[in-house]
Amino acid sequence: MNHAGQAENSAGQAVAVDGVVVLDGPDGVAVTLSPDAAEQTGRNLISAAEEARRQSGDA
Repeated sequence: MNHAGQAENSAGQAVAVDGVVVLDGPDGVAVTLSPDAAEQTGRNLISAAEEARRQSGDA
């Protein structure tokens, strides 16, 4: 959540740079991940998004 407590609607962007994955998110958030960590993060995000949709009745 952002500082105001509202969910961000802008998606992060991921790019591969010199063998690592750089995830640029909203509000200047940037994370550098190994390929393995990036894959697991992607799976975790998809799983959490599916659960959030079920919780909000959007499934």
